[in-house]
Amino acid sequence: MTSIPVSTDIARQRPEQQGGSSLADGLKPLTLLCFEGAFNLPVWIAQRRALFEQHGVTVTMDYTKGSVDMINRLQNGSAQLALTSIDNVFAYTRGHGETDDGRMHDLTAFMGGDAGFLALVARPGLASIDALRGRTLSVDAMTTGFAFVLRDMLAQHAVAQDEVTFVAAGGTGNRYRELIAGRHDATLVRSPFDTLARQQGFVPLRQSRDHYPAYLGTVGAVRRTWADANPDALQGFLLGYRRALNWIFDPANRQECMAVLTTEFAGLEPAAASAVYDELTDPAHGLIRDMEMPEAAARQVLQLRDRYTSFASGGELPPCIDLQYLRRAREHAAWEGVE
Repeated sequence: MTSIPVSTDIARQRPEQQGGSSLADGLKPLTLLCFEGAFNLPVWIAQRRALFEQHGVTVTMDYTKGSVDMINRLQNGSAQLALTSIDNVFAYTRGHGETDDGRMHDLTAFMGGDAGFLALVARPGLASIDALRGRTLSVDAMTTGFAFVLRDMLAQHAVAQDEVTFVAAGGTGNRYRELIAGRHDATLVRSPFDTLARQQGFVPLRQSRDHYPAYLGTVGAVRRTWADANPDALQGFLLGYRRALNWIFDPANRQECMAVLTTEFAGLEPAAASAVYDELTDPAHGLIRDMEMPEAAARQVLQLRDRYTSFASGGELPPCIDLQYLRRAREHAAWEGVE
């Protein structure tokens, strides 16, 4: 079976190529690191509609190879922002990451993105979690990301950690392609890769929301030193992203959102794109329209990390969640706008 390529050409076009106005002098260029998935729809919409440019920034989206690559690039300044799991933020501010020193003291979550969109998918013939015993399962990295979700799903079905083999295979898109290529037996993927896998005969076993009604998936992450030195640029990103969310949640724009999804994910059928749009706009488990980071959802992620590491937080959320930048954006007149 062949893998499904992901198109990024349109997402990386300049606004004047997308039907917007020409780039003006003085726009702050930002590089945003992302993992592959439909949760990037607000970025694609903001780029196509020049919403970032209307707030003083131009955003180049770049897919990261995994959490280690993401941290290294934020560290060396080749990227300024990232959309990543909040667990990655917890891990690297605690020194539990997988870079050379495992730590980035000033990494900060500044906005909520989504509730995860995680699905456990297995190769054909493996119809249950019990069937994963003796199999090879892939994760981004063993001590970050969604590895703890997968480990906990197994535990809830009495599959012991030593009954499977874990391999680190990088971000969602990489894991999906390796699963399709037959290199692994199962992995956690994010929408729409579960749908793309199903279209090729692979088996979705469980979704994260089946296990964790409250869960925080993607957040916006930034180095606090950069955010404090560039408050207007960060606000520009927040406002452009928020206005894209407002546009996405307007039912009148459903068909255009579906068209973007089928462009970005080659092979995604129209009916499947419609289902993905419904998933993205689900009020309980979809994109977080107010960009909040619900405390209960963040605690769920932290509890899983505490359960599978030697560090105990005592249930206290670490200081790497900072809503001051979001609060400032909410005070802007453009917060409720679209065009």
